[in-house]
Order: sequence, then C-alpha cells, then structure tokens
Amino acid sequence: MARRTPEGPAPDPAVQKLRIRYAKRGRMRFTSTRDFQRALERAVRKAGLPMAFSAGFHPHPRISYANAAPTGAASEAEYVEISLTREVDPDSVGPLLDAALPAGLDVVSVVRSPPGALADALQASVWEMDFRDGDAGAVRAAATGLLATEELRVTRMMKQGPRELDVRAALVGVETAQHGARVEATVRHTIPTIRPEEIWTAMRAVTGADLPRPVSTRLRQGPLTEDGAVLDPPV
Repeated sequence: MARRTPEGPAPDPAVQKLRIRYAKRGRMRFTSTRDFQRALERAVRKAGLPMAFSAGFHPHPRISYANAAPTGAASEAEYVEISLTREVDPDSVGPLLDAALPAGLDVVSVVRSPPGALADALQASVWEMDFRDGDAGAVRAAATGLLATEELRVTRMMKQGPRELDVRAALVGVETAQHGARVEATVRHTIPTIRPEEIWTAMRAVTGADLPRPVSTRLRQGPLTEDGAVLDPPV
C-alpha cells in the first residue's frame, strides 16, 4: 500500500528561533502544562507572529517546551522556544505576547536562541518553599535533617504505578530564611525531576514534624556550577 503524502506546498522553513522566559504568578500557578500550551498557541496567533509549522497531515506550531513547573507551583523562570519563518525584532515580541496571554502568565524576556538544545541548559532549579503559618524552627530542623541524610526515598504515583525517588540524591543544597518559615532548595534535574512536593514529603519524614504544605515558587533554572549555584541559561 502506497504511503499517503500531504497535498499542497511544504511549510515555510524556520529562519529564526526565539527563547522566551515567562512567569506563572498568582492563580496561574494552577494551570497545567497543556493549559499553558493552548494559551501560548492562541497568543502567538493573536500577536500575528510568523510561526513555523511542522510538516504532515496535522501541522503544529514549532514550539519547544522544556521542564515545565508542576501544576500548583508558581515560577519566575519558565522557558519555551518558538521558531519563526522570518526575522523579527525580539524586543517587539515580548509586549505582543504579554498582551495576548492571560494575566499571571507574564513574559519576562525574549532573546535569540543560542546554539544547542534548551533542555540541555536547564540542569537545576532553585525553589523557594514558603511554609506560611508553619513553625520556623521545625522547618529549619527538617531542612538540616534532610541535608544530613545520605538517602531519603519518597514514593510518587506514576502512570505505570508507584515509583520510589531519592530526594537526597537530587538535592544540591537547602538554605533557610533568617525570618519566617521559608527555605530555598537547589535541586539537580534528574529523570524524573524531583518536585517541591517530594521535598516537602522528605522534610516531614526526616523529623516526623507535621509541616504544612508550602507555597512553592521556582526562582531560577539553568546551568549548575561546580559550587552549586544555578545560573540563567546562556543567551
């Protein structure tokens, strides 16, 4: 049986790729990855950007997503790349997309994408975990106890069933705030990626403290230096 081929001309080639940094704020932290994908595709159409499309019977905008924050977590450092069929000024794209996206999905910057895959540059994240009404002393003790362990496994329910994840192996460091029940956790990106939910579970397990569920915000993600700092991706 002969293979069918799409009729009509081939899609225009991509001549430019842009890297977009955006934030998930307020109620938008509850949007899923698929919700954001739909919102972004609508926004690029509304903004009139010359999007490049895939070939085939069901063309899709050529948009690359990488390591999205989990539903329920806010973020100041989410990244996506879009491919365009003609050159545009990156400085003009940010305001157009920002105006077309829902409030709380906010464009932070738009730059020309450097060589290399975006996912390869996102090696680690810094998460702020705010325990709000939690006891600051208990939070500090749990963070210290977690760092002192050599291994601490928690269970995540995956599509294939329950899977044990070693939170401590992915944890680069934890810093506690001088005032308030807050921590900043630096987490190396593993497969699957350790989320704030697993860090919270591990902190509760290490001391037995009934810590409240934190409000989590990703502050940064990018390359991980030898001394454990997380940098912004290269531009």
